[in-house]
Formats: sequence, C-alpha cells, structure tokens
Amino acid sequence: MLDGWRDNSARPAYLALADRIRLLVLDGRIALGTRLAAERELAEALAVSRTTVTSAYGELREAGYLSSIRGSGSIARLPGRAPVTFESRDSGYLDLSKATMPAIPAIADAAVRAAAELPDYLGTSGFDPVGILSLRQAIADRYARRGLPTDPEQIMVTVGAQHAIALLARTLLARGDRALVESPSYPHAFEALSLAGGRLVPVSVTTDGGWDELALEQAIQRTSPSVGYLMPDFHNPTGRTMDPALRERVLGLADRHGTVLIADETMAELSIDRTELPLPFAAYDSGTRRAILIGSVGKTLWGGLRVGWIRADRQVIQRLVRARSAGDLGTPALEQLVVKNLLADYDEILEVRRAQLRAGRDYLETALGEAFPSWSIPHVDGGLTTWINLGAPVSSQLTLAARAEGLLLAAGPRFGIDGAFERFLRVPFTHNREETDRTVAALSVAWAALSRGPVIDSNFLAEVV
Repeated sequence: MLDGWRDNSARPAYLALADRIRLLVLDGRIALGTRLAAERELAEALAVSRTTVTSAYGELREAGYLSSIRGSGSIARLPGRAPVTFESRDSGYLDLSKATMPAIPAIADAAVRAAAELPDYLGTSGFDPVGILSLRQAIADRYARRGLPTDPEQIMVTVGAQHAIALLARTLLARGDRALVESPSYPHAFEALSLAGGRLVPVSVTTDGGWDELALEQAIQRTSPSVGYLMPDFHNPTGRTMDPALRERVLGLADRHGTVLIADETMAELSIDRTELPLPFAAYDSGTRRAILIGSVGKTLWGGLRVGWIRADRQVIQRLVRARSAGDLGTPALEQLVVKNLLADYDEILEVRRAQLRAGRDYLETALGEAFPSWSIPHVDGGLTTWINLGAPVSSQLTLAARAEGLLLAAGPRFGIDGAFERFLRVPFTHNREETDRTVAALSVAWAALSRGPVIDSNFLAEVV
C-alpha cells in the first residue's frame, strides 16, 4: 500500500511517508483501529532509516492520526477535530462516491398504494425471513421474462444487495476458505467475504480486455475456491459485460471444482447502447445449480428503497433462511409492497433510466475529454460509472484535493486489494449537467493542485456504493 510513497514529492522523507500513511487512513484503506507496523519492521520493509519512520509516526501522532499505547503499538485513528461526516443535502459537498441515481417520481404513488395494501398483512407477526409472496412472484416473473424460468420458492427478499452478499458469505464460507473475486470490484463485497473468513483470490478485469480468461480459469483450477463473487453485467467499476461463452466456461469449471458462483446483477438491466443483453448468469448453468444471483432496486429505482433479493436453488434458500436470524429478522413489509407495485411498470421505468444515463454518460465523457486530454476515458455501453486512467498513480491525492473543492470521490484503490489502482478513478455519470460541470471544474482545480504537493482534507471520509 506504500508503493510509490516518495514519487512526486520533494518533501523530506519522513514527511512524505507521513503524508502517504495519512492518505491511506483518510481513504479508508487503513481501517481505524488498525495496528500499524512496528517502526523497525517498516523501516526494513521500506529500506529507510528507523529515524525516518519514527519521525513520520511522530508527525501522525501529533496530528491525531495515530495513538500509541505501550505494548500495543501505533493505532490508526482520526483527529478529534475531524469526525466522520456523511453527505447530506445541506453539506455543500457534491457526492460522487456513490454510483446512484435520484429516486424516480413514481415511488411516492407506489408508496400510497402500498400503504393501502398494508392492512392485509397486519395480522401476521411481520417477521418474515423469505419475503412477501407477491413480491417474490413478481421477481420470479421478471427472471422468466429475461429468459430464466424461476419460481417464488427460489427467491429470498433481502435488505438490499449488500445484505444479500453478507448473508451468502457467512452462510457459504468457512474460515480459511478461498473466495474468487474480480479486481477491481465492489469494495464492500471484499469486506463481507473477508469478514466471513474468506481468503480472497483476485482475477483481473480491465476496460480494454474485460476478464483475464486464462487467469480466471487457472484461479479456479489451482485454488478450488468455495465461492466466487462476480459482476458479469456492466461490471463495477469498469463497465464491462462478460460474453455468453465465458459464462458457460466459468460455470463449467465451477461445477468441476465445487465452486458456488455468486453473480451480482444489480446493474444487469441498465443498458445504454446494447440492444441485446446476455441471459441472466444462471441461465448458462446447464442444470448444475452452481450459480446464485443477487439483485436489488437500489441502482434502478432508489437507494432509499432497501430491497434486494437472492435467486438460488431451493435448498440454498432454506440454508439462508436458517442462517438469516443471526443478522436480521426480515425485510420491511411496506418497502416490499412498494417495490412489488413498481415492478409492474419496470420496463417503462428502465427506458427512462436508460435515457437519463445516456445523456449523463455522453455529457460527462465530452466534458472530461476536453478538460483532461491526457486522461484515458473509456466509452461504456451500460451501467453507472466510467473507470478513468489518470496516467499517473495519484488517485488518492486527487480525491483528497477534490474534497477541498467540495467534491467527494472514491479513489481507485478503494476498488482493489492492498492499494492497487492508484492510476484509476471511478466517476459516475448519474448526475445532471449542472452537477457535471461542477464536477469537472472541481477536478480541474484539484488536478492543478497536485503539482504543488499533496493536499490533505481530514474532514470527510466517503462511503463507496
């Protein structure tokens, strides 16, 4: 994570090292409460004098980023004057750390209709670990229309997609099991799999070549992972979509090596230019039932509707039901009814969303291309984000400099393992023209500021979605 810590810095070594560690803490890559390496150990690893590390730690301690307890080492923390602050309507910050869209107006009407239906369910306990049947039927019908016959018994309704990932991780993984993941990928999936005891096995995905097919096959053959977490449709953050032939090949390998593949399809239907989409990932399973699908409405309807789902074999659903009570006792009934009502008009809603995303993507690509001709800005045909190559390993510093200009971004390394992707920046194209203009203006100032040295703004830690 400290690779390149002295690059582009004319400051004394101890200050450059302190700046780099501070960036890692602010960006969330060194979690609060983590014990840092001992001074002698870090000095040996970096091939610097122990005095350099001691002085760097001293700077961080004085600024409030480290606390030292005899016998416990140096612990990462935030200064008391820099509380963790979350984006709000009144914060004045434009938050691009979350790849989401504003709520569709139809939610309000759907909520009114859901409230009228709610009395039919008030005679129950309200604790339902599987989900309301009418919603599970609507989700199953949606899969059938997409080419994957499904019945309601194969569906569990969850509290969003992240809840689904965490529940699957702690149900399917034992401590020490290997878990196949893409790199880069959704950082909270990494966290959920790691917390369940999984040892992550990364496989590369790039904007140019998509999945490293040979590495993907070898990773399954050599490590026989218990589970794999993939995002085969409009991959976050690269925007790539896995072709049907690779889906079949990966599922065949998974079957032979006993690997359960979890496909995150939260953005599967957010096509912009594609007229034909692959079938749902499990449709290429050839009857082996090794594929589990995750979906949600957080990316299509609104993040505030905390409703997601898992599609799996009935036996897996039963295992999940038994495991679920350790974390929660069911998804709120009213929100389920709201989503059920909106799914009836889902095709029309998606057409509106695709038009919004097309306009947002085209405007952002043009604006960034004109403002930053040295950046490599890929053209994506779906999803919510673009994965920009900055041409230099400065993503964390650019992100922090942008905060000073009122812009919250997620640095590239948030999507990798152990600090990779400092050359990349994820930027959503889900905002309107005025907000995009503000984004580009802030980035222009921040980019220029990098030539004057690192910029530290300790007031905000952005959450990634």
